Amino acid sequence: MQTVVKKWFRDKNSGFLDNGKGPDILVKKEDLVGCGFLKVGATVEFECHVGKQGLFAKKVSLSRSHHATGRNKVTKEFRFGVMT
Repeated sequence: MQTVVKKWFRDKNSGFLDNGKGPDILVKKEDLVGCGFLKVGATVEFECHVGKQGLFAKKVSLSRSHHATGRNKVTKEFRFGVMT
């Protein structure tokens, strides 16, 4: 599946992926492949699973199209405790 990162909390090492009109999909740092965190608005590819607490993502990686366009992007300064 492919979607956009809706929220990412660096201090909690987790966040949520957009699921259209359905419930958000939980993603944790340990399920990321090839990166240590996600930026809001980034496009990701993942496997979606159903658990006791709802939907969660596994094998989450940045979309190939994101890699091609994200190389020359200017990044924001990280401020601890602030959602980016």
